[in-house]
Amino acid sequence: MIAVAQMGPISLNQTRQEVVERLIGLLREAARQDCELVLFPECCLTPFFPHWFIEDQREIDQYFEREMPSPVTKPLFEEARKLKIGFCLGFAEIVENRGETRRYNSSLLVERDGQIVGKHRKIHLPGHVEHRPQNPFQNLEKRYFDVGNLGFQVWNAFGGVVGMCICNDRRWAETYRVLGLQGVELVLLGYNTPMQIPEYPDLNPLVGFHNQLSMQAGAYQNGTWVLGAAKAGIEEGVEQLGESCIIAPSGEIRAVAKTNGDELIVHHCDLDETIPYKGLLNLEVNRQVKYYQLITQEPELDCDSVL
Repeated sequence: MIAVAQMGPISLNQTRQEVVERLIGLLREAARQDCELVLFPECCLTPFFPHWFIEDQREIDQYFEREMPSPVTKPLFEEARKLKIGFCLGFAEIVENRGETRRYNSSLLVERDGQIVGKHRKIHLPGHVEHRPQNPFQNLEKRYFDVGNLGFQVWNAFGGVVGMCICNDRRWAETYRVLGLQGVELVLLGYNTPMQIPEYPDLNPLVGFHNQLSMQAGAYQNGTWVLGAAKAGIEEGVEQLGESCIIAPSGEIRAVAKTNGDELIVHHCDLDETIPYKGLLNLEVNRQVKYYQLITQEPELDCDSVL
């Protein structure tokens, strides 16, 4: 059994300790339902700060974690170890390496013994770099984060082959294909997705549809389970999509959240369901790589001119 732990809004006046208590509550509920793994949302320890323009770097850095587990998050790891339940946690990570500071939108995979077994750093950063005061909110991931440097990896964990991606990563077919080529059976992703796209308001009614479409396509085209955990509801004035879901290798939605608050959805994800779809695709035999070269060519674009 696997649980997707959707979270409602996190307010600016809520402390990390209070947020961790919420996470522990969801973890305990998952354990009561005999789950062995819980998926938490993207950047789930704080409000989603890229929605605001912040000039003081010291203020920005307050949203980042310098170690994991930290003194604040250690109780979550300890409770997981006690309950013998694993989790996937999204957070903002700051790293000092050879005198350079890097900031990533990251997620960790933690096994049932409380040990970290994998890390992903978000690769497809959406949004813009410059302040857009005419917008109702900002999307400044390109300003606050560096592009992830760990690629799309998989790990042997929880009895299968597990991969991770984060939010906008889910919209790219290459994300799932690279994981699929490594035999992935379970893709874990968290997201913070606004209900509005200020630059393209005509797309607003399709936000929920596109969210599910991208995950369903990735699941079916690679014969894998795909689980998405949202930060939902109105967070400091920004309305965010919920609809956390569990998608089977067939592309079918097996479970979906019904609220915009803290909510657990649970499903028995039988990894053997991946077998017929992987057999049908037979990527090793049927891919025609010589015709895909355009995919790997670098475009010459002003990254701030597009979402």
